[in-house]
Amino acid sequence: MDLRNLPSDLDAIGRINARRSLLEHNLGVDLAALAVNSAQLGHAEEKNCEQMFGAVPIPVGLAGPLTVTLSDGTETTVHLPLATTEGALVASVNRGCKAMRGVRVDTQSTYHGVTRSMSFKMSNEKCAVSNWIREHESEWKAVGEATSSHLKILSYEIDEKEDHVFLTIAADTDEAMGMNMVTIAAQAIGEFIATKANVTFVTVAANVDSDKKPSRRTHDNGRGYEATASCTLSNTIIQEVLKVTPSALLATANAKLNLGSNIAGAIGHNCHAANVIAALYLATGQDAAHVVEGSLADTNLAPAGDGIVVRVRLPSLMLGVRGGGTTLPAQSQCRELLLKNGSKLHPCRTLAEVFAAAVLAGEISLLAAQAGHSLASAHKQLGR
Repeated sequence: MDLRNLPSDLDAIGRINARRSLLEHNLGVDLAALAVNSAQLGHAEEKNCEQMFGAVPIPVGLAGPLTVTLSDGTETTVHLPLATTEGALVASVNRGCKAMRGVRVDTQSTYHGVTRSMSFKMSNEKCAVSNWIREHESEWKAVGEATSSHLKILSYEIDEKEDHVFLTIAADTDEAMGMNMVTIAAQAIGEFIATKANVTFVTVAANVDSDKKPSRRTHDNGRGYEATASCTLSNTIIQEVLKVTPSALLATANAKLNLGSNIAGAIGHNCHAANVIAALYLATGQDAAHVVEGSLADTNLAPAGDGIVVRVRLPSLMLGVRGGGTTLPAQSQCRELLLKNGSKLHPCRTLAEVFAAAVLAGEISLLAAQAGHSLASAHKQLGR
């Protein structure tokens, strides 16, 4: 089958239909359920998916409302579009939102920049090359920044291992998530250093950046947007809304988040942060593979007077509001549900803080389900 050599007069929908017809004919299968609605297509066939022959619908459920006090002091109320096929997830997050209703939810965020690492193989002393990189910082930075008017290099790190030197840059990529942007810049920088410093440029994306992979460095230092969300739940809310005792909630958190996570050697001690992040990433057009970094979250509970403080830290939220899948029609509409707030924050920072608050809601609800021994029955009822 040649899915590329299609009649030149076909539009995007025509090309998609032609590919699907070829597949159905040659493979003897029925793919009618993958047919695409032109109003939902946007530029997906041209920019987002090669050899596109259809689309798989993902149900989107609503949780909320969720009221959040952002880091600039703006109070915003959002409704969460959660794209998922896992029964019970939307109901769980919705219950967390209910418990947080009328409670002040504070968020904070830090932008660490988007990282990309390069690897160089040495034919002489490593320290000489490392020193050259430091001494000529302004030159190679200018090379990288010349590749895009939206990119600014914020910082860099140098690592040495065996006969290799690794240079990792962190860049501000404006409103885009920016992995493609920073990769192009890193490639140009790597080629420049190889020529000027007389070393072998082995590869861009050399894994020190841990893109789409879990790592202790990302967990500890952050990548992309680091965001936190916290609130204090009164003992009354815990008992009346979550249907558990405060002592049971704290005991479950200790067993699960502290002891169980330590036994497993987990990077990130949380309940199911990836569930909420995946659902929001899919709904808003983010790169779903970055859920792996988003899952490095830590959830902490501590008694505080007549209640319990619950806090989540998400060290790496890789997200944007431009480029990739964020500009597709349905994903754009879902994203706008989260950004109508009047905040003066950068829209990506706003999104990161709202995502953190949504994760907080999910963590509260799941902990309560486990403390009350209702997790299995809830999935039996809703998740089959």
